[in-house]
Amino acid sequence: MSRRLILLRHGRTSWNESGRAQGHADVELDPTGHAQARAAARHLADLDVARLWASDLRRARQTAEYLSDVLGLPVEQDPRLREFDVGERQGLTLAEFAERFPEEYTAWLSGEGLVPVKGGEVSEDVAARMVPALRERIEELSHGETVLVVTHGAAMKVAVAALLEWPLELAAGLKAVDNCAWVTVEEIEHGGRLRLAGYNEKVARERPV
Repeated sequence: MSRRLILLRHGRTSWNESGRAQGHADVELDPTGHAQARAAARHLADLDVARLWASDLRRARQTAEYLSDVLGLPVEQDPRLREFDVGERQGLTLAEFAERFPEEYTAWLSGEGLVPVKGGEVSEDVAARMVPALRERIEELSHGETVLVVTHGAAMKVAVAALLEWPLELAAGLKAVDNCAWVTVEEIEHGGRLRLAGYNEKVARERPV
């Protein structure tokens, strides 16, 4: 078996539920998010995971801790795995985004791609930090090993497209990855190109406890 990368989106937060742009805000999981993370960890426990990494944002770290418990691995953190920095859009709902930044909102709505508000990142910025981080995670594996990385939805789509050497515009054509769903990327051959082996895979939702 070739080396394998599993990218897991963090569990739900209250900002996910209310449709607020999170970016680099350090929002924690809500009760549903904790249940999602627990369920995903149970499902992924049987995988032979060699390393466990996460974004340093709280929602990713909290999700990763559930995996750490079942896998018996420490959570290693890397700030390069963070979500898009959305700048002054942080904390805004779509309605508030449209009201305060109409030009950027119109471009986003028309599918022309992300036009950042002041202080925000574009796809090329995210790919420039995410791809080296993920390639390092793959390259540190031995043949047949798996690394699991807990990260964020929008950044994940861009990273997958860039890893597979697709034009970044194609990331917009990928379905949004659900909270605590995962994407699997594997090598075609050791040290060779990568292929998409699974997308938006998930387990049945558990009720908050």
